[in-house]
Amino acid sequence: MRIVSGKFKGKRIEPPKNFKARPTTDFAKESLFNIISNNYNFENITALDLFSGTGGISLELASRGCPDVTSVELNPVHQAFIRKTVDDLGMRDQVRSLKQNAFVFLKGCRQQFDLIFADPPYDMEGIETIPDIIFEKNLLTDEGWLILEHSKNKDFSEKPFFIERRSYGSVNFSIFGK
Repeated sequence: MRIVSGKFKGKRIEPPKNFKARPTTDFAKESLFNIISNNYNFENITALDLFSGTGGISLELASRGCPDVTSVELNPVHQAFIRKTVDDLGMRDQVRSLKQNAFVFLKGCRQQFDLIFADPPYDMEGIETIPDIIFEKNLLTDEGWLILEHSKNKDFSEKPFFIERRSYGSVNFSIFGK
């Protein structure tokens, strides 16, 4: 895994061998960030990275200048890896890493974000409720996006606020906005 662009462009991030996370592929991440960068100035947004896994999305956002990234990961090994990487790269003032269940975090959250990225395990029960919770809780700013990574077997096109779906090999992103 590597950081695609920004201050730490090309920096390799190597999770331990016993990691059970499925990082977003570099190809899919690069394509996704091209879309985001055409719509947002990273230096002016707040972002939420749910089911952070390796922290790749949070690190990419911070590398590109995002000043306020909240990373939520339940697995203590994964969250410790994210926190250590954030510290090693000197991103502590940009990235806040929380060890918490993403659904519990969402239900208690009162902050709005310009960008919410969610990459739950593809076979996770309840994945289809993520957009509902985010919009019911009004967690996106008026111009904000929710980007949900999922398998090709999921279809969110009938959900309220659905904008589009992008596919990159086995990686699929559904984008939602107000």
